Amino acid sequence: MAAQVHNFQKRAVVSSFIFQFPNGPSEKPLVALFKRSDKVSTYRHRIAPISGSISRKDKNPLTAAWREISEETKLTPSTLAFWRTGKPFSFVDESVGREWTIHAFAFRLKASAEGEEGENAIETDWEHEGWQWYDPSAVIHDEIFESSGVPHLRESLRRVWFEGEMNERTGKGLGAALEKLHYDHESGSHELTAIALKAFRDFVIQSQDGMNNASWWEDLRMAAWHLVKNGRESMGAATLNALLVILEEMDEIWRLDSIPQDKLERMLTIIDHHLKGRNSRAALVTKTFASYVQSNFLSEGNQREKLTLLTLSASSTIRDSVVEAYASLDIPTLELRILESRPLFEGVSISSSILSNFQSQFQNMPNKNLVINIYTDAAAALAAKDVDIVLLGADRISRSKGVSNKIGSLPLALSVKHVTPTAKVVVLSELEKVNGENGIIDDQELEDNDPTEVTRTWNAEAVKGADLVVGAAADSEKDRSASTVSVRNVYFEWVPLALVDAFVSGEGVLTDARIHEKANQQEELASQYIDSIPVRY
Repeated sequence: MAAQVHNFQKRAVVSSFIFQFPNGPSEKPLVALFKRSDKVSTYRHRIAPISGSISRKDKNPLTAAWREISEETKLTPSTLAFWRTGKPFSFVDESVGREWTIHAFAFRLKASAEGEEGENAIETDWEHEGWQWYDPSAVIHDEIFESSGVPHLRESLRRVWFEGEMNERTGKGLGAALEKLHYDHESGSHELTAIALKAFRDFVIQSQDGMNNASWWEDLRMAAWHLVKNGRESMGAATLNALLVILEEMDEIWRLDSIPQDKLERMLTIIDHHLKGRNSRAALVTKTFASYVQSNFLSEGNQREKLTLLTLSASSTIRDSVVEAYASLDIPTLELRILESRPLFEGVSISSSILSNFQSQFQNMPNKNLVINIYTDAAAALAAKDVDIVLLGADRISRSKGVSNKIGSLPLALSVKHVTPTAKVVVLSELEKVNGENGIIDDQELEDNDPTEVTRTWNAEAVKGADLVVGAAADSEKDRSASTVSVRNVYFEWVPLALVDAFVSGEGVLTDARIHEKANQQEELASQYIDSIPVRY
């Protein structure tokens, strides 16, 4: 008898969980669940988060989530804040002839909207016949929600609220680490990766009581996913690569037939080894950069009185490499041109750091001179005139998109190619920042940050008309039907590979083949350790 073939209709949907924290952000929250009405096409009278299909017009699943929330609850970014992304999963429901792919998201009611005001902020539409707050732990653990909720409600919630399946210390620890990573706008990706690896190490220790269960290895891989996706995704390529390599090595230990304590100690040794090795790899980038300058600008018989470098932002790799490379090169004067890098003025910060390092390292060397010129971001073309090297950092390297770096990097690269075609655009980066195409980190997504970082400078300088613009932007956030004004604070942009002359790393000057090889390695490991995390409920 021939096997029966099922042609299930495939549907990608968003499931958005709205949380409030009545006892403070560090305490246990409540989650809002909505009872579907008899007017919807599926799962009538079942309890569910705010759900809906992802349409072709939606830019991405998160856009669809915001649209559905606005339509079904009237909540907007003025009352609600995006919190977490859940790892997508799929399942088949033969009763409705569908194969669902669930994209779960978590949102937090803003402080002014919580409590009694939060009750009033939510206005349901025809798709629901009621709603109420629930203890999220009860939803995850109480099997009654299997019958009263939509299919895999507990799994969807678990994907965004992992605290429900962990002991209190482990859940709070991972949650605090994600908050730290997400709101750290000072550290570079190298430092953020170290923070993430230490948090991962803490997770291993705090969750060790569960090592006797097969689900512990699944939780470990899910924790790694959260540290990348819900930490600082835009700067998470290095974290993803580092965690995948660690998971691969830990996997061998996990499979051994030995007591949990022995496994734990060996796994911690692996993590400690990778943490210790990070410092030495950063030093290798500096050494390679000095070698690159020597071979390209100080060839035999070519003595120079001055080397002129142009950069922006506060990359620790650039900061350390510039001073150390200059110390090893036979060049009397180093001229640094630095864009101030708004809105946080990282260019000023890196100028201060380099100046401080120079004064301490070269105070007894009169033959070494440092000249720093700081330019506004809009003066990139002027700053690019007659420079030798434009130095860029990298938060991500994509074989299809190019280099993701601080906003302003693309105008700078374009300017120097036009104004000084002989200059070299050099990216200083470790190989671990290469991102593959496994879909964990979305190369299409732009990190749009708090607009007050931009507007507070206007306010401080009493810019004429700023109050009207800021007020209109606030009104637009509350009422999308009004004339809209938005203040955008995008941190990163892509510089195409065609504009980059060299990728300088600890492994040497990277070739296209080496970048592709690293991207392929990430895709293979992600498929093995992240994509394969099973559905539990």
